[in-house]
Amino acid sequence: MTVTPQPTPSHEADVLVVGAGPTGLTAAGDLARAGRSVAVLERWPGMNPVSRAFATMARTLEVLDARGLADDLLAQSHRAPSVAIFAGARIDLTHLRSRYPFVAVTPQTNVDQAVARYAEAQGAAIHRGIEVVALEQDADGVTVTARPKGDDDPDHRSTWRAQYVIGADGSHSTVRRLLGVDFPGRTMLSSVMLADVQLDRGPADGGLTLGSDRDRFAFLAPYGREDAGGAWYRTMAWDRHHQVPDTEPVTPAEVTAVLDRAMGRDVGVRDVGWLSRFHCDERQVRQYRHGRVLLAGDAAHVHSPMGGQGMNTGIQDAANLAWKIDAVLGGAPDDVLDSYHRERHPIGRRVLFQSGLMARGVTLHPRVARLLRNLLVPWALRRSRVRDAVAGSFAGTTLRYPRRPGDHALVGTRATEIPLVDDNVMNVLREGRFVLVRERGGEPVGAPSRVAEAERADHGPAVLVRPDGYIAWAGATVQDDGWFAALTSWTGPVQVTEASVG
Repeated sequence: MTVTPQPTPSHEADVLVVGAGPTGLTAAGDLARAGRSVAVLERWPGMNPVSRAFATMARTLEVLDARGLADDLLAQSHRAPSVAIFAGARIDLTHLRSRYPFVAVTPQTNVDQAVARYAEAQGAAIHRGIEVVALEQDADGVTVTARPKGDDDPDHRSTWRAQYVIGADGSHSTVRRLLGVDFPGRTMLSSVMLADVQLDRGPADGGLTLGSDRDRFAFLAPYGREDAGGAWYRTMAWDRHHQVPDTEPVTPAEVTAVLDRAMGRDVGVRDVGWLSRFHCDERQVRQYRHGRVLLAGDAAHVHSPMGGQGMNTGIQDAANLAWKIDAVLGGAPDDVLDSYHRERHPIGRRVLFQSGLMARGVTLHPRVARLLRNLLVPWALRRSRVRDAVAGSFAGTTLRYPRRPGDHALVGTRATEIPLVDDNVMNVLREGRFVLVRERGGEPVGAPSRVAEAERADHGPAVLVRPDGYIAWAGATVQDDGWFAALTSWTGPVQVTEASVG
């Protein structure tokens, strides 16, 4: 019998996102919200029920709020006002200039579900159980070949054509490998254990707590979930003298022993839930953009889990990237996409440095070095300027993007704390547009449709806010057409009336 070869199914989208983690789904939702056709390919058939991330930082909560997701997530979260580190020192988050002066402790699965609902509600098509096997790009777009996960039958392959591809498929990124992109760096810690543990008595203040001695450390994060046996916590633990492959099973006894020794007391483990072992690397690609393919999240950078920055950095990568792809698809200059690397690569590098510094500080072995650490760190964090700088960097609220010579000092900073008359910036940003914030008492200027208008409630300057919540222009009054020049530098030509430029 002759079998007639079947044509390979072909699909098209404006943007193809590879990876349905929080980074990929945030980008997909934003692009779909902007009216772009978006497909997401995820190699695993279902959402990962187990994940390492458990801390959602203030800046990420602001990003989620600008998509209408923060309130529901917080309803499932424990709010930790501080993070205990060395010798009684704490990173105090209560002074953050944010409506979220805390860490929201919740399993990453809750974040995954929230952004998945968002992406689907906006119209993104999520295809699970599909893995990418080939990728080619040309001057007009990218062609991706995919197949059902693990299926070698060539008749079951499909092709996807998109103008741009976002590689958000994790630390073992297939997209990165197919591009031939190096992932330079090194393994930092191995045989790190993760577990959910039920304690009869946790940290007294309800915050995130780190305990360590010369040979081990453990971290406790409260989930805010309790039952008759006690409260549940996520723990991360490490023992210098028990370094085994990731495949070696973790036992409840091993977790309990390391946890008790690191905390310097019997923490009262009643029960142990799921267990896993992993290693962590410090790696970052040299370029986030490769023609029409852009890398984001763990596909672009991985680092120590200390500080809980991985998921947060990835979501913020996506928020920076998606609106720029939309702008270029709408006629903006191609080099707008180059700004993604220019703005986010230094942030990724900084996160690698910060999380690595914390990990090295925790795992210090020489007694003299530990003594100095235990003296200097608590002393420094009692100084308000140091306290606020460390907390703001940890939470992401003080991170800024570079500005050009001649720009106002506010350009590149986040705009979320600007008070508005009858509204707030994050609510206005839910439309996915630029926001022109007039000075107090300023008259509307009839901005083009891609720009929402609002009025300041204080006496600060007028500002143009990008869709990701960062300031693109600031000046004394919106009657100055500088905001319009800044807008068109990001979006390309805009059809406006004479009134639109004052």
